[in-house]
Amino acid sequence: MAAWQEAELERIAVADDSRIAPFRDDGVTYGTPTWIWSVVVDDALYVRAYTGKASSWYKAAVWQKAGRIVEAGMTKEVTFEVVDGPINDRINEAYRQKYRGSQCLGPMIGARAQAAAGQGDPSRRRRSGLIGGLTPMEPR
Repeated sequence: MAAWQEAELERIAVADDSRIAPFRDDGVTYGTPTWIWSVVVDDALYVRAYTGKASSWYKAAVWQKAGRIVEAGMTKEVTFEVVDGPINDRINEAYRQKYRGSQCLGPMIGARAQAAAGQGDPSRRRRSGLIGGLTPMEPR
C-alpha cells in the first residue's frame, strides 16, 4: 500500500498552497485544480470543502473516488474516503492550529464543512467504496 512519507506530511503540515483536482466524469481527465485547506492528523491528510457537500470538487471526489493533489511542491494521485465521527474533533484542532487568525476558520470547523471531510486511505489503485479524502496511490 502507498502511504504518505513522514517528510511529505511534514511539508504538507506547514504548506498553504493545496490544490485538489478529482477526476472528471470520464474517470481519466483531472478536473480544474481547486484551492483547499488541508491538515495532517497523525499520519493522514485531511481536507474539507468550505461550502460543504455542495462543493463541485467534493461532489466529483465522491463520484470518482480519486484524483490529484498539488501541495508543498508535490503532485500526487490520491484516493478519497469520507470521514465522520470523533476524528472531526482532532481535525478541527488541526485547523485551529494551522489557520488560526483566518476569518475563514469558523466555517471550516463548522458543521457544513465537517459534513464534507475526507481522509486519505492508502491504496495501490482506485478501489470501489472510497469517497472523500486524500491518499497517495502507487503509479498505475
